[in-house]
Amino acid sequence: MYYTMGEVSAMFDVNQSLLRYYEREFDILQPKKNKKGNRYFTPEDVENLKIIFHLIRDKGYTLAGAKEHLKNNIGDTKDNQNIITALENLKKFLLEVREEL
Repeated sequence: MYYTMGEVSAMFDVNQSLLRYYEREFDILQPKKNKKGNRYFTPEDVENLKIIFHLIRDKGYTLAGAKEHLKNNIGDTKDNQNIITALENLKKFLLEVREEL
């Protein structure tokens, strides 16, 4: 399954130019390109973008700091992101249950 550039930019509520910039800056982002040059993001690319946005937006890393962190701790960072995603899904579920009561 692939996501288009428009879908991913809407998912993260950012401009497409920011995604293209992050693609150049971070080696872990490797969207597929067709003959026309359109980018198609895999679910792994979307997970990597979640990690990048978490480091930059939530943790306050600079781009250089985020690159260095990913370079040295990619396994731990992916594990942490999986935990964060699971907790967010659990919170969403619990809020839905609370509203139904």
